[in-house]
Amino acid sequence: MAPKLLLTGTTGYIGGDFLYLVSQVHPDWEITCLVRNSDKGAKVAAVYPKVRLIYGDLDAVETIEEAAANADIVYHFANCDHEASAKAIAKGLARRQDDGPGYWIHTSGTLILGAETVALAEFGNRLDKIYDDWDHIQELSSHPDEAAHRNVDKIVLSSYSDRVKTAIVCPPTIYGPGRGPDNTRSVQIYRSTAEFLKRKKAFKVGKAENIWHYVHVQDLSKLYLLLGEAALNGGSPATWNELGYYLAENGSFVWGDVIQKIADIAHKKGLLPDSDVESLSQDEVDRIFVHGKYQLGTNSRGVSVRAKKLLGWKPTMRSIQDELPDAVESEARLLGLIKSHVDLVQE
Repeated sequence: MAPKLLLTGTTGYIGGDFLYLVSQVHPDWEITCLVRNSDKGAKVAAVYPKVRLIYGDLDAVETIEEAAANADIVYHFANCDHEASAKAIAKGLARRQDDGPGYWIHTSGTLILGAETVALAEFGNRLDKIYDDWDHIQELSSHPDEAAHRNVDKIVLSSYSDRVKTAIVCPPTIYGPGRGPDNTRSVQIYRSTAEFLKRKKAFKVGKAENIWHYVHVQDLSKLYLLLGEAALNGGSPATWNELGYYLAENGSFVWGDVIQKIADIAHKKGLLPDSDVESLSQDEVDRIFVHGKYQLGTNSRGVSVRAKKLLGWKPTMRSIQDELPDAVESEARLLGLIKSHVDLVQE
């Protein structure tokens, strides 16, 4: 019998890319997607006519609970801070009638690793704490309550039982074009690049010596797929529950270095008058765009070991540095600062 999956957030960036991959690799799997409205549903149905759609936002807890109760695996790609939907998934999986446990593969985010930066107000400064998901996995499941995403992480971590097995996936800075039916664009690199172009000046938070890790969206989707395949194998070779915390990264970068490279590329393309990067305070960056100090000024240092060691996950896509020329060009095109080949032909 084909496995039954419930997916949230499939018109979003991460969930949409995973929907593409799982549909390609396992076209026989029965997929149900929660979508917010008929407009969103139409975008999914146009590309994936075999996908079953249910309608509701993340506050439609009865709908979510019922769908989870009828699923073998729940992939939660939507808002990782939304408590009501997380509780509904936990309740639904706990009342499944099928043999064996249901699996919940939850998307958190490595801003949770930025709690020290926030607590010390060290935005833009390098901090040396490095997490890992193998030798010190217990640190990932015991963050302070004030850490970002911790509220829902706690719901996931407390919901496992003989009937519910959980895994938390924590992606850092994600980049690359998504392959989903709606949003195909990430946030951190792209949003900051757009702000540089609109402002006609690149900027950073303080010294911008803070460090993040990165992962290409298509490599990230491969990790989600490996976890789903393990779930259908009785859980093996993945680990779950208190040992089910997976950092997902393929290297690290210093924010100041990446911002300088963006400025250099944009200047060479004639999109910025110079390649200088202005140092701003955390509050000044926040005034330019919402949560800017968190996106550009925190440290998020976490090494992925578990997925590579147990599942054989091997990221293969190009690095974030190699992605930057395309990121600059795509943002400039969205802002109307350069024209695509199609636009030029149509003139």
